[in-house]
Amino acid sequence: MTLAQQIITIGMCILGTIATRYLPFFIFKENKKTPEYIQYLGKFLPSAVFGMLVIYCLKNVEVLHGTHGIPEGISILVTAVLHLWKKNMFLSIAGGTICYMLILHFL
Repeated sequence: MTLAQQIITIGMCILGTIATRYLPFFIFKENKKTPEYIQYLGKFLPSAVFGMLVIYCLKNVEVLHGTHGIPEGISILVTAVLHLWKKNMFLSIAGGTICYMLILHFL
């Protein structure tokens, strides 16, 4: 990439970030009620995104070869137990990731 292309790329990233951060404040005014559809998306979209991430992470797991998906299964179980226990998304994701990395490294 040339210097001009790098500057344009960084500028577009900045513009995209600023637009996604500030646009909702311009579209949904403080004195108006948020539309029902947007409230619905805010309630169910995070779960859908995490479900999609789980499917994406497990798409290449081969149950009939290698470790048979055991490290992945244990890590998912740890993530679920941590989330049900503490109800903390960061702790759940970090705990499951650390568990997976430890299993891969030591076993």
